Amino acid sequence: MHAPRFKIFISSPQKEFAQIRQDLKSFLLGDALLHRFIAKVFLFEELPSKDQRADEVYLEEVGQCDIYLGIFGYEYGYEDEKGISPTEHEYNFATKHRKTRLVYVWGSEEKKRHPKMQALVKRASGELIRRRIENFSALTSEVYNSLVDILDGMGALRVPPFDKTACDGATLAELSRKRIDWFLETARRERGFPLKQNTATEALLTHLNLLEHGKPTNAAILLFGTNPQRHHRTAETKCIHCHGTEYSRPFASQQIYSGDLFEQVDQARDFVLAKINRPVGLRTSGPTAPATYELPPDAISEAIVNAIAHRLCQA
Repeated sequence: MHAPRFKIFISSPQKEFAQIRQDLKSFLLGDALLHRFIAKVFLFEELPSKDQRADEVYLEEVGQCDIYLGIFGYEYGYEDEKGISPTEHEYNFATKHRKTRLVYVWGSEEKKRHPKMQALVKRASGELIRRRIENFSALTSEVYNSLVDILDGMGALRVPPFDKTACDGATLAELSRKRIDWFLETARRERGFPLKQNTATEALLTHLNLLEHGKPTNAAILLFGTNPQRHHRTAETKCIHCHGTEYSRPFASQQIYSGDLFEQVDQARDFVLAKINRPVGLRTSGPTAPATYELPPDAISEAIVNAIAHRLCQA
């Protein structure tokens, strides 16, 4: 899923907030999170010379934007023959075309505010939730919160599960056909898996939901990769044998197992079985003496699988 990319139109009385607009644009494009979702921030002072009326160009830009960001201060600005400022025209146009509108009212001394700006603030207050600010720091904080809220509402900030995300830089060529054939044979024999032994790699991954836009997911690499640690260095299993029941150094023995997850489960299981008690009985009913582990091997296998499946490989 590709991240949305917004076009933002910053509107305000030109002279009153000239530097503020520049600084706000720099903030939006420089923020580590927000810049990933912003395609363009329009400032009318950066518009090149053009054989077209300025007010027409501004309204065209409002029409092309995704988010209208208005900063309403004390001044109303230049008025046209109808007595309406560009700031109010832009707000009206954004409203008419149902743009997402974010409005920030600068200052709290209403007596200093131009009567027409007071009227615009009052009208905007009746149409949307506007924020009152006193300085640039408050402006950036409120703008950041507003944009994050928009992105979160769209689901753009939700991080997909690690196992379902495409493995960065990995290709289908990195998957072991030998391991895939083993999986198909074992799954068919023990679980009645529906796919045939000669199923193509891509078909198997599709069936198991291990492909993301044609690329193997992290789970696919960890399960079937020839070298999973190339992409995930910490995807290893550490087995430790302590002298008693307390976790303390020095250890009696320690092993770190790598490879794909099937290999790690088998190696970890063998490690545990080699360390626990296995009393041997008498040959009373045959030539082979019975031997029973102090813990059921199947329970050990299940515990190991659960531990490996729930670890944080991206840490």
